[in-house]
Amino acid sequence: MPEVIPSVARKTAFALTTLTASLALLTTACTGQSDSGASDDASKETTINFWHAWSAPNEVAAVKSLVAGFEKAHPKIHVNVVGNMTDDKINQALRTGGEKAPDVISSFTTNNVGKFCSSGALVDLNPFFKKAGIDPETTFPKAMNEYTQFDGDRCSVPLLGDAYGLYYNKTAFEKAGIAAPPKTWSEFEADAKKLTVPDGDSYKQLGFMPNYHGWESTTEHYFAQFSPTYFDSSGKSNLAKDPAFQAGFTLQKKLVDELGGYQKLEKFRATLGDEWGAKHPFHTGQVAMQLDGEWRLGMAEEAKPKFEIGVAPLPVPDDQVAQYGKGYITGTIAGIAATSKKQNAAWELVKYMTTDTDAVVGFSNAIHNVPSTLAALKSPKLKYDPRFKTFLDIAANPNSTTTPASVNGGVYLVTIQQFGYDYESGKAKDLKSGLASTAKQIDTDIAQAQ
Repeated sequence: MPEVIPSVARKTAFALTTLTASLALLTTACTGQSDSGASDDASKETTINFWHAWSAPNEVAAVKSLVAGFEKAHPKIHVNVVGNMTDDKINQALRTGGEKAPDVISSFTTNNVGKFCSSGALVDLNPFFKKAGIDPETTFPKAMNEYTQFDGDRCSVPLLGDAYGLYYNKTAFEKAGIAAPPKTWSEFEADAKKLTVPDGDSYKQLGFMPNYHGWESTTEHYFAQFSPTYFDSSGKSNLAKDPAFQAGFTLQKKLVDELGGYQKLEKFRATLGDEWGAKHPFHTGQVAMQLDGEWRLGMAEEAKPKFEIGVAPLPVPDDQVAQYGKGYITGTIAGIAATSKKQNAAWELVKYMTTDTDAVVGFSNAIHNVPSTLAALKSPKLKYDPRFKTFLDIAANPNSTTTPASVNGGVYLVTIQQFGYDYESGKAKDLKSGLASTAKQIDTDIAQAQ
């Protein structure tokens, strides 16, 4: 049974501004590389530093086991592991360097890959992959391969991932006469209304909490099902041009209005448990359907719900029913510090952690995140609750999407989300003009960051 995963899931777009600012400091400290430039001899006795952010006891133990496997395979390379390191601490160390600074880092913040790459904080791994004879495009799932590079610079590599799907209360479904989870958004809309049981100005049961503050119901998680293109070929925001965005915002606003309206939903939401506690409203049955990542299954089961939990992919637009099964993908990344003087040895660790099938599978089994290679996703050594396979399939689905890297990190996602708040609440009433002005703001922010 998957356990509580407090890692990738906790990095929302709203916590990125501080990180983006600290990453800006790196621009003057490091420069990008067209080749590896590494000159150390990885066959000689050496020690490298690996900094990561995992902190839960089972996660720390899993990292130690992963590194122990590497050291057994590479007895001359010793790894000094430093855990529970925030991105701010990692960024400071990447900027200053030194013997105690990390040679290899892992980060939960995939939204900032563009900044990591463009600033030169992490080295381009393309030369290392080429020398090792490894093709990233055939090694990693499509979305994971995309979110680990920026403008041709592959400065990071996937180290397990997260996939988003739909959790549903099977008992509530049966009571409402719903035979199967919805495959299209129109089916979802109908089911959400059937599952909603009003109680005066509140609810005995809400079919779905559509508001953007409703736990994992962010704009990027909704929009992934519409397969949007965030930027055009010139790097300009596509928000006002791609109809996927208008369709996504329209769907969410319709759900808000039909399930009681913004004010009523927000009033109800204020009475509910938080995202990480046992009183999460899906756990308690107060909300019948939940958009969430693979970690939710373990958390929900640990709360001992009084109903059977169902898991399925999120719905798709009615005209994209053939792509049902796709979802939003994100994950942890690993990279090599540009300040490291032991980059060849560091690469051996990165290569092992991220491309060795048994290593990836073992790590996935230990912390119950989604494996990050196509081979590991199919490995018979994977151990999981049968329902967890839904997320493995979503991760492997070539139609699954992610949010693209940007030179200023996830700032554009914060901007889109802010417009979402304004639109769902009724503060912004004209969707088309709102999308246009939001796109303009995104372009301005990116231009200033370059």
